[in-house]
Amino acid sequence: MTLDISGITRALMISLFCVSLAWGASAPTAAEKGLTEIPLWADGAPGALGTGENDVPRLILAPAPAEKANGAAVVVCPGGGYSGLAMDHEGFQIAEWLNSHGISAFIAIYRHAPGYQHPVPSMDAMRAVRTVRARADEWKVDPKRIGIWGFSAGGHLSATVGVMHAAGDPSAEDPIDRVSARPDFMILCYPVISMMDPEAHAGSRKNLLGEIPDPVLVERLSLQLQVDKETPPAFLMHTTQDTGVSPRNSLMFYDALLKAGVPAELHIFLEGPHGVGLANKEPLLPVSKWPELLAEWLRAQGVVPK
Repeated sequence: MTLDISGITRALMISLFCVSLAWGASAPTAAEKGLTEIPLWADGAPGALGTGENDVPRLILAPAPAEKANGAAVVVCPGGGYSGLAMDHEGFQIAEWLNSHGISAFIAIYRHAPGYQHPVPSMDAMRAVRTVRARADEWKVDPKRIGIWGFSAGGHLSATVGVMHAAGDPSAEDPIDRVSARPDFMILCYPVISMMDPEAHAGSRKNLLGEIPDPVLVERLSLQLQVDKETPPAFLMHTTQDTGVSPRNSLMFYDALLKAGVPAELHIFLEGPHGVGLANKEPLLPVSKWPELLAEWLRAQGVVPK
């Protein structure tokens, strides 16, 4: 048997690159960005294993400039394979883009592996949407124009919140729990959608559901199977060259949205790696135009003024 060292080297380099993206290598902090950070639960998150940084789900507030603000808001869920958060290019850069379009951004720092599996990440993300809606007056946003934007595993998390569209409990003691967690629209970039082979992203599935996942949860969290007519409108973006998460994930979710009669738009570009973010490092590729398409979609949906 001949050992292909070059192939192993390439695989190792790709693995290290993905780990770097997942953990948001050398990403700035909220404080360094001059942004306020608040805990999602003032008295400690349900199921917390401790009080360390990774045990406290938080929300980073990035309000739109007063002179541009149009009332729309988006909860941002960075990717990272449910084992970390790519905070720079899928968090802070996204908040800046949203702000440039008059949209207030709220970056969700959700719990993940190691230490936390389903349903903790979705519980944190739903709490993030509820928090923004409950404090809409304070933060000067429209409670009926609150979206969610996720990348990769963060896309799976965002779509999970979208298909759950959990209603609020009017009798809840906590006023945040009284409002709905259903986002009004979804933006899903190279999202993990299915937990079923062959489309599943094995790393995200393992981190979210464990080494030997419960088949019931695998089906429940294969989100193309959970779409219904109440699922929010969605904009999806992927690339054919994405070897991290198959573009079939976006295709399956888009097809499910169409069958349910949910307004949806899908763009699959030929070139561009997984984790491309806003594609500002790929200025010569067609994929670099995708944020402009998103801006047009937001205007068409009435999220921002035309």
